[in-house]
Amino acid sequence: MRPEGPTHWRCLPFDAMSARTLYRLLQLRTEVFVVEQHCVFQDMDGADAQCMHVLAESAGPEGVALMACARLVPAGLKYAEASIGRVVTNPVTRGSGIGHALIRQSVHMLHGLWGVQPIRIGAQAHLQAFYGQHGFQPDGPIYIEDGIDHVEMVRAA
Repeated sequence: MRPEGPTHWRCLPFDAMSARTLYRLLQLRTEVFVVEQHCVFQDMDGADAQCMHVLAESAGPEGVALMACARLVPAGLKYAEASIGRVVTNPVTRGSGIGHALIRQSVHMLHGLWGVQPIRIGAQAHLQAFYGQHGFQPDGPIYIEDGIDHVEMVRAA
């Protein structure tokens, strides 16, 4: 669904998401991570319920559409530091700048929730320059996760 209205940003705990919102989130993550990237992996890893979820939504001809989302992971759950993960943009939004807006919103919301602090991510290696534009620096060697090259990156506080 192509967005028609302005982008509305929300940050919700798992339990506050409606069934429709959760369905859209899981549908988008599956569309991109599993189908588009040809990657069979356990997306529902048990961490979503302990995370906050950043959602970029827009009105379209068929109702509300999810344009992008990410999850904010508290320190100690995945890494010692807080983290941003499951970063995904709707294919219809590619090239619009929403990916950059998603990272800016995610950093801002994470700092608002848990205070200004370093943020660690496990980034797909080909996106190092993208994340570098937001202050993330590589922190370790490239490793394979779910058949895709990844690298840990850290954004200083």
